[in-house]
Amino acid sequence: MNININDIKNGMTVIIDGNLCLIQEFQHVKPGKGPAFVRIKLKNLRTGSIVEQTFNTNIKITRAHIDKNGVQYLYASGDNFVFMNNETYEQIEVPRSVLGDDADYIKEGIEITIDFYEGEIIGITLPEKVEYKIIETTEAVKGNTATNAQKDAKIETGKLIKVPLFISEGETILVSTKDGKYAGRA
Repeated sequence: MNININDIKNGMTVIIDGNLCLIQEFQHVKPGKGPAFVRIKLKNLRTGSIVEQTFNTNIKITRAHIDKNGVQYLYASGDNFVFMNNETYEQIEVPRSVLGDDADYIKEGIEITIDFYEGEIIGITLPEKVEYKIIETTEAVKGNTATNAQKDAKIETGKLIKVPLFISEGETILVSTKDGKYAGRA
């Protein structure tokens, strides 16, 4: 579906020069001399690269239709993660390479959203905060009471994160999936 460049919005997915891109931000510019133009910051959804491009205001661009499917993680199969579509109960295998760093937050039963473009997986959306059990942590060093002192802890997915000194092994904590930081006790 073609849309006028003036009708774009942040978060919209478009096809520009054959690339599937997400509009991160845009700005309409009306210089004192010459025609108006639109400056767009685009993220290529296949490569992850971010570029800034300038377009005339009279062009049309192609809007890409993205299907978002809610899925639940079932199990790992080699280097693939197997998810079940919550509506059709169909199983979907996603290679670890597609998940990237987000794979460190995938645990049994977690519900995420997978974004598809014409059958191709282009990304996933994790919940903002997820509960994890601490499976291993070091003991706090006696006398170390500096402000915001932290120690390493391994969560059930195997990811290492920093937690406050008072957190001990076996506790359940909340972790932010945006930055991988401790977000409180569960």
